[in-house]
Amino acid sequence: MSSPNDPPHASAPPPFDPALPGVNALADPLVAQLCAQAASLRVALARTDDGTTIVDAGVDAPGSLDAGLLVARICMGGLGHVGVRSANEPDPAWPFVIDVRTSWPVIACLGSQYAGWSLAATKEQTGGKKFFSLGSGPARALAVKEPLFAEIDYRDRHPRGALVLEVDRLPPQVVIDKVLADCGLAPDALTLIVTPTQSVAGTVQVVARVVEVALHKVHVLGIALDEVVEASGSAPLPPPAPDGIDAMGRTNDAILYGGRVHLTVRSDAAAKRIAAELPSSNSRDYGKPFADVFRSFNFDFYQIDAALFAPAEVWASSLESGNTWRGGRLDAGLLRDQWSAR
Repeated sequence: MSSPNDPPHASAPPPFDPALPGVNALADPLVAQLCAQAASLRVALARTDDGTTIVDAGVDAPGSLDAGLLVARICMGGLGHVGVRSANEPDPAWPFVIDVRTSWPVIACLGSQYAGWSLAATKEQTGGKKFFSLGSGPARALAVKEPLFAEIDYRDRHPRGALVLEVDRLPPQVVIDKVLADCGLAPDALTLIVTPTQSVAGTVQVVARVVEVALHKVHVLGIALDEVVEASGSAPLPPPAPDGIDAMGRTNDAILYGGRVHLTVRSDAAAKRIAAELPSSNSRDYGKPFADVFRSFNFDFYQIDAALFAPAEVWASSLESGNTWRGGRLDAGLLRDQWSAR
Protein backbone atom coordinates (compact mmCIF):
# COMPACT_ATOMS: atom_id res chain seq x y z
CA MET A 1 0.00 0.00 0.00
CA SER A 2 1.35 3.44 -0.90
CA SER A 3 1.09 6.68 1.02
CA PRO A 4 1.06 10.29 -0.22
CA ASN A 5 4.74 10.50 0.74
CA ASP A 6 5.84 7.57 -1.41
CA PRO A 7 7.81 8.45 -4.56
CA PRO A 8 5.86 8.10 -7.80
CA HIS A 9 6.32 4.90 -9.76
CA ALA A 10 5.62 4.09 -13.35
CA SER A 11 2.90 1.50 -13.80
CA ALA A 12 4.15 -2.07 -13.99
CA PRO A 13 2.59 -5.44 -14.70
CA PRO A 14 2.12 -7.93 -11.85
CA PRO A 15 4.72 -10.70 -11.50
CA PHE A 16 2.37 -12.96 -13.45
CA ASP A 17 -0.94 -12.48 -15.23
CA PRO A 18 -3.39 -15.12 -13.92
CA ALA A 19 -5.11 -15.07 -17.31
CA LEU A 20 -2.00 -16.59 -18.91
CA PRO A 21 -1.29 -20.34 -18.84
CA GLY A 22 1.10 -21.50 -16.13
CA VAL A 23 4.75 -22.29 -16.72
CA ASN A 24 4.20 -26.02 -17.17
CA ALA A 25 1.49 -25.50 -19.80
CA LEU A 26 3.72 -22.99 -21.60
CA ALA A 27 6.64 -25.43 -21.48
CA ASP A 28 4.57 -28.37 -22.78
CA PRO A 29 5.15 -27.72 -26.50
CA LEU A 30 8.88 -27.22 -25.88
CA VAL A 31 9.11 -30.53 -24.03
CA ALA A 32 7.19 -32.20 -26.84
CA GLN A 33 9.63 -30.70 -29.36
CA LEU A 34 12.63 -31.95 -27.37
CA CYS A 35 11.21 -35.48 -27.39
CA ALA A 36 10.01 -35.43 -30.99
CA GLN A 37 13.38 -34.19 -32.26
CA ALA A 38 15.48 -36.35 -29.94
CA ALA A 39 17.53 -37.89 -32.74
CA SER A 40 18.48 -34.61 -34.42
CA LEU A 41 19.16 -32.98 -31.05
CA ARG A 42 21.35 -35.95 -30.08
CA VAL A 43 19.47 -36.68 -26.86
CA ALA A 44 18.20 -40.08 -25.75
CA LEU A 45 14.75 -40.92 -24.44
CA ALA A 46 13.96 -43.58 -21.85
CA ARG A 47 10.86 -44.42 -19.86
CA THR A 48 10.51 -45.98 -16.46
CA ASP A 49 8.24 -48.96 -15.98
CA ASP A 50 5.53 -46.57 -14.82
CA GLY A 51 5.92 -44.31 -17.88
CA THR A 52 7.98 -41.36 -16.63
CA THR A 53 10.04 -39.91 -19.50
CA ILE A 54 13.75 -39.34 -18.90
CA VAL A 55 15.68 -37.27 -21.43
CA ASP A 56 19.44 -37.86 -21.40
CA ALA A 57 21.03 -34.68 -22.76
CA GLY A 58 24.64 -35.42 -21.88
CA VAL A 59 25.16 -38.46 -19.65
CA ASP A 60 25.42 -41.24 -22.24
CA ALA A 61 23.92 -39.31 -25.16
CA PRO A 62 26.13 -36.53 -26.59
CA GLY A 63 23.46 -33.81 -26.55
CA SER A 64 23.97 -30.63 -28.58
CA LEU A 65 24.01 -26.85 -28.51
CA ASP A 66 20.46 -26.75 -29.90
CA ALA A 67 19.32 -29.15 -27.20
CA GLY A 68 20.82 -26.84 -24.58
CA LEU A 69 18.98 -23.83 -26.01
CA LEU A 70 15.68 -25.72 -25.94
CA VAL A 71 16.29 -26.98 -22.40
CA ALA A 72 17.03 -23.40 -21.31
CA ARG A 73 13.67 -22.27 -22.71
CA ILE A 74 11.96 -25.16 -20.90
CA CYS A 75 13.74 -24.11 -17.70
CA MET A 76 12.23 -20.64 -18.09
CA GLY A 77 8.75 -22.11 -18.30
CA GLY A 78 8.20 -20.95 -21.86
CA LEU A 79 8.49 -17.33 -20.76
CA GLY A 80 11.99 -16.62 -22.06
CA HIS A 81 13.80 -16.26 -25.35
CA VAL A 82 17.23 -17.91 -25.57
CA GLY A 83 19.60 -17.82 -28.53
CA VAL A 84 23.23 -17.97 -29.60
CA ARG A 85 25.11 -15.44 -31.74
CA SER A 86 28.61 -14.41 -32.72
CA ALA A 87 30.22 -11.93 -30.34
CA ASN A 88 30.27 -8.49 -31.94
CA GLU A 89 32.72 -6.67 -29.68
CA PRO A 90 36.06 -5.56 -31.20
CA ASP A 91 37.96 -7.81 -28.79
CA PRO A 92 35.45 -10.39 -27.50
CA ALA A 93 36.10 -12.64 -24.55
CA TRP A 94 34.98 -15.60 -26.65
CA PRO A 95 33.60 -16.02 -30.18
CA PHE A 96 30.01 -17.00 -29.28
CA VAL A 97 27.50 -15.56 -26.82
CA ILE A 98 24.23 -16.76 -25.29
CA ASP A 99 21.44 -14.15 -25.27
CA VAL A 100 18.46 -14.30 -22.92
CA ARG A 101 15.42 -12.05 -22.49
CA THR A 102 12.06 -12.20 -20.73
CA SER A 103 9.10 -9.93 -20.12
CA TRP A 104 8.13 -11.99 -17.04
CA PRO A 105 11.44 -12.02 -15.17
CA VAL A 106 10.21 -12.96 -11.70
CA ILE A 107 8.23 -16.02 -12.74
CA ALA A 108 10.47 -17.11 -15.63
CA CYS A 109 13.69 -16.83 -13.62
CA LEU A 110 12.77 -17.43 -9.98
CA GLY A 111 9.46 -19.27 -10.34
CA SER A 112 10.82 -21.70 -12.91
CA GLN A 113 14.48 -21.50 -13.97
CA TYR A 114 16.17 -21.15 -10.57
CA ALA A 115 17.88 -24.38 -9.45
CA GLY A 116 16.40 -24.32 -5.97
CA TRP A 117 14.93 -27.78 -5.40
CA SER A 118 17.35 -30.08 -3.60
CA LEU A 119 16.83 -33.75 -4.48
CA ALA A 120 18.92 -36.36 -2.71
CA ALA A 121 18.97 -40.06 -1.94
CA THR A 122 21.26 -42.16 0.23
CA LYS A 123 23.20 -45.13 -1.12
CA GLU A 124 20.84 -47.37 0.85
CA GLN A 125 17.87 -45.82 -0.95
CA THR A 126 19.48 -46.14 -4.39
CA GLY A 127 20.96 -49.59 -3.88
CA GLY A 128 24.29 -48.19 -5.01
CA LYS A 129 25.85 -44.78 -4.52
CA LYS A 130 24.21 -41.68 -3.10
CA PHE A 131 22.50 -39.24 -5.44
CA PHE A 132 22.23 -35.46 -5.32
CA SER A 133 20.95 -32.94 -7.80
CA LEU A 134 19.39 -29.50 -7.88
CA GLY A 135 16.11 -29.40 -9.74
CA SER A 136 15.13 -26.47 -11.94
CA GLY A 137 12.34 -25.76 -14.36
CA PRO A 138 8.56 -25.49 -14.32
CA ALA A 139 7.75 -28.54 -12.18
CA ARG A 140 9.20 -26.65 -9.21
CA ALA A 141 6.09 -24.48 -9.32
CA LEU A 142 3.89 -27.59 -8.94
CA ALA A 143 5.76 -28.84 -5.87
CA VAL A 144 6.39 -25.38 -4.30
CA LYS A 145 8.81 -26.94 -1.81
CA GLU A 146 10.88 -23.76 -1.51
CA PRO A 147 9.96 -20.72 0.62
CA LEU A 148 10.67 -18.57 -2.44
CA PHE A 149 7.27 -19.45 -3.91
CA ALA A 150 5.44 -17.89 -0.98
CA GLU A 151 7.52 -14.74 -1.43
CA ILE A 152 6.72 -14.39 -5.12
CA ASP A 153 3.12 -15.53 -4.56
CA TYR A 154 3.10 -18.08 -7.35
CA ARG A 155 1.95 -21.66 -7.73
CA ASP A 156 1.23 -23.57 -10.91
CA ARG A 157 -1.44 -26.23 -11.37
CA HIS A 158 -1.17 -28.46 -14.42
CA PRO A 159 -1.52 -32.18 -15.12
CA ARG A 160 1.98 -32.42 -16.63
CA GLY A 161 5.37 -31.19 -15.51
CA ALA A 162 9.03 -31.01 -16.54
CA LEU A 163 12.08 -30.79 -14.32
CA VAL A 164 15.75 -30.31 -15.27
CA LEU A 165 18.45 -32.03 -13.22
CA GLU A 166 22.05 -30.77 -13.30
CA VAL A 167 23.79 -34.06 -12.59
CA ASP A 168 26.04 -36.56 -14.37
CA ARG A 169 23.84 -39.65 -13.88
CA LEU A 170 20.22 -40.57 -14.44
CA PRO A 171 17.96 -40.25 -11.38
CA PRO A 172 17.13 -43.32 -9.28
CA GLN A 173 13.52 -44.40 -8.86
CA VAL A 174 13.38 -43.12 -5.27
CA VAL A 175 14.04 -39.57 -6.50
CA ILE A 176 11.54 -39.93 -9.34
CA ASP A 177 8.92 -41.09 -6.83
CA LYS A 178 9.60 -38.05 -4.63
CA VAL A 179 9.19 -35.65 -7.55
CA LEU A 180 5.93 -37.34 -8.58
CA ALA A 181 4.54 -37.20 -5.05
CA ASP A 182 5.54 -33.60 -4.40
CA CYS A 183 4.23 -32.42 -7.78
CA GLY A 184 1.04 -34.49 -7.56
CA LEU A 185 1.60 -35.98 -11.00
CA ALA A 186 0.83 -39.31 -12.58
CA PRO A 187 4.05 -41.12 -13.55
CA ASP A 188 3.47 -40.73 -17.29
CA ALA A 189 2.88 -36.99 -16.88
CA LEU A 190 6.44 -36.19 -15.74
CA THR A 191 9.47 -35.50 -17.92
CA LEU A 192 12.92 -35.36 -16.31
CA ILE A 193 15.73 -33.80 -18.36
CA VAL A 194 19.31 -34.58 -17.30
CA THR A 195 22.05 -32.13 -18.34
CA PRO A 196 25.52 -32.62 -16.80
CA THR A 197 27.42 -29.35 -16.61
CA GLN A 198 30.36 -30.89 -18.46
CA SER A 199 28.16 -31.63 -21.49
CA VAL A 200 27.46 -29.29 -24.40
CA ALA A 201 23.75 -28.94 -23.53
CA GLY A 202 24.54 -28.56 -19.84
CA THR A 203 27.04 -25.77 -20.50
CA VAL A 204 24.51 -23.90 -22.64
CA GLN A 205 21.63 -24.14 -20.19
CA VAL A 206 23.75 -23.02 -17.23
CA VAL A 207 25.17 -19.98 -19.07
CA ALA A 208 21.58 -19.16 -20.08
CA ARG A 209 20.94 -18.45 -16.38
CA VAL A 210 22.72 -15.08 -16.62
CA VAL A 211 19.46 -13.15 -16.12
CA GLU A 212 18.23 -15.55 -13.43
CA VAL A 213 21.46 -14.97 -11.48
CA ALA A 214 20.75 -11.23 -11.61
CA LEU A 215 17.14 -11.69 -10.42
CA HIS A 216 18.30 -13.87 -7.56
CA LYS A 217 20.83 -11.22 -6.54
CA VAL A 218 18.06 -8.57 -6.63
CA HIS A 219 16.16 -10.79 -4.21
CA VAL A 220 19.21 -11.28 -1.96
CA LEU A 221 19.74 -7.51 -1.83
CA GLY A 222 16.20 -7.09 -0.52
CA ILE A 223 15.01 -5.03 -3.48
CA ALA A 224 11.33 -5.60 -4.21
CA LEU A 225 11.07 -8.10 -7.05
CA ASP A 226 8.08 -6.31 -8.56
CA GLU A 227 10.46 -3.47 -9.36
CA VAL A 228 11.84 -5.53 -12.27
CA VAL A 229 9.55 -5.43 -15.31
CA GLU A 230 11.87 -6.45 -18.18
CA ALA A 231 15.18 -8.27 -18.23
CA SER A 232 17.74 -9.26 -20.81
CA GLY A 233 21.31 -10.43 -20.70
CA SER A 234 24.19 -12.17 -22.40
CA ALA A 235 27.23 -14.22 -21.49
CA PRO A 236 30.00 -15.92 -23.49
CA LEU A 237 29.56 -19.61 -24.21
CA PRO A 238 32.64 -21.49 -23.00
CA PRO A 239 33.77 -24.90 -24.25
CA PRO A 240 32.74 -27.75 -21.95
CA ALA A 241 35.41 -29.21 -19.69
CA PRO A 242 35.71 -32.96 -19.04
CA ASP A 243 36.21 -32.44 -15.30
CA GLY A 244 33.01 -31.58 -13.41
CA ILE A 245 34.61 -28.92 -11.19
CA ASP A 246 36.33 -27.23 -14.11
CA ALA A 247 33.11 -27.34 -16.14
CA MET A 248 31.20 -25.71 -13.30
CA GLY A 249 33.98 -23.14 -12.98
CA ARG A 250 33.76 -22.21 -16.66
CA THR A 251 30.00 -21.72 -16.64
CA ASN A 252 30.18 -19.65 -13.46
CA ASP A 253 33.06 -17.54 -14.83
CA ALA A 254 31.06 -16.89 -18.00
CA ILE A 255 28.47 -15.09 -15.86
CA LEU A 256 30.66 -13.67 -13.06
CA TYR A 257 33.26 -12.17 -15.44
CA GLY A 258 31.52 -12.13 -18.83
CA GLY A 259 27.83 -11.70 -18.04
CA ARG A 260 26.08 -8.46 -18.97
CA VAL A 261 22.49 -7.82 -17.86
CA HIS A 262 20.02 -5.01 -18.53
CA LEU A 263 17.12 -4.65 -16.11
CA THR A 264 14.23 -2.25 -16.61
CA VAL A 265 12.83 -1.28 -13.21
CA ARG A 266 10.10 0.96 -11.88
CA SER A 267 12.04 3.46 -9.77
CA ASP A 268 15.26 5.46 -9.77
CA ALA A 269 16.05 4.25 -6.27
CA ALA A 270 15.98 0.60 -7.34
CA ALA A 271 17.98 1.30 -10.51
CA LYS A 272 20.72 3.08 -8.57
CA ARG A 273 20.99 0.30 -5.98
CA ILE A 274 21.05 -2.43 -8.61
CA ALA A 275 23.83 -0.75 -10.60
CA ALA A 276 25.91 -0.10 -7.49
CA GLU A 277 25.36 -3.28 -5.46
CA LEU A 278 24.52 -6.10 -7.83
CA PRO A 279 27.72 -6.70 -9.93
CA SER A 280 30.05 -9.54 -8.95
CA SER A 281 32.93 -7.10 -8.45
CA ASN A 282 31.39 -6.23 -5.07
CA SER A 283 32.56 -9.60 -3.74
CA ARG A 284 35.71 -10.14 -1.70
CA ASP A 285 36.31 -13.28 -3.81
CA TYR A 286 36.12 -11.43 -7.13
CA GLY A 287 39.11 -11.64 -9.46
CA LYS A 288 39.92 -15.36 -9.26
CA PRO A 289 38.54 -18.18 -11.43
CA PHE A 290 35.52 -19.74 -9.76
CA ALA A 291 37.00 -23.24 -9.76
CA ASP A 292 40.01 -21.93 -7.82
CA VAL A 293 37.75 -20.16 -5.33
CA PHE A 294 35.67 -23.32 -4.89
CA ARG A 295 38.73 -25.46 -4.28
CA SER A 296 40.19 -22.92 -1.83
CA PHE A 297 37.10 -23.35 0.37
CA ASN A 298 37.35 -27.17 0.26
CA PHE A 299 34.42 -27.42 -2.18
CA ASP A 300 32.00 -25.78 0.25
CA PHE A 301 29.66 -23.39 -1.59
CA TYR A 302 28.51 -21.84 1.66
CA GLN A 303 32.00 -20.51 2.42
CA ILE A 304 32.06 -18.48 -0.82
CA ASP A 305 31.02 -14.86 -0.51
CA ALA A 306 27.40 -14.75 -1.72
CA ALA A 307 28.05 -11.39 -3.40
CA LEU A 308 30.14 -13.20 -6.03
CA PHE A 309 27.08 -14.88 -7.55
CA ALA A 310 26.09 -12.09 -9.92
CA PRO A 311 26.72 -10.93 -13.48
CA ALA A 312 29.88 -8.94 -14.17
CA GLU A 313 28.17 -5.87 -15.61
CA VAL A 314 24.70 -4.48 -14.93
CA TRP A 315 22.69 -1.77 -16.63
CA ALA A 316 19.55 -0.61 -14.81
CA SER A 317 17.00 1.65 -16.52
CA SER A 318 14.27 3.41 -14.56
CA LEU A 319 10.75 3.89 -15.87
CA GLU A 320 10.34 6.69 -13.31
CA SER A 321 12.85 9.08 -14.92
CA GLY A 322 14.07 7.32 -18.06
CA ASN A 323 17.62 7.37 -16.72
CA THR A 324 20.00 4.41 -16.84
CA TRP A 325 22.75 3.54 -14.37
CA ARG A 326 25.63 1.15 -15.06
CA GLY A 327 27.84 -0.81 -12.70
CA GLY A 328 30.51 -3.49 -12.77
CA ARG A 329 32.84 -4.49 -15.57
CA LEU A 330 33.66 -7.38 -17.89
CA ASP A 331 36.97 -9.23 -17.60
CA ALA A 332 37.61 -10.78 -21.02
CA GLY A 333 41.25 -11.41 -20.18
CA LEU A 334 40.45 -13.71 -17.27
CA LEU A 335 38.07 -15.75 -19.42
CA ARG A 336 40.51 -16.13 -22.31
CA ASP A 337 43.30 -17.12 -19.91
CA GLN A 338 41.10 -19.84 -18.41
CA TRP A 339 39.55 -21.22 -21.58
CA SER A 340 42.41 -21.06 -24.06
CA ALA A 341 45.13 -23.69 -24.48
CA ARG A 342 48.30 -22.86 -22.61
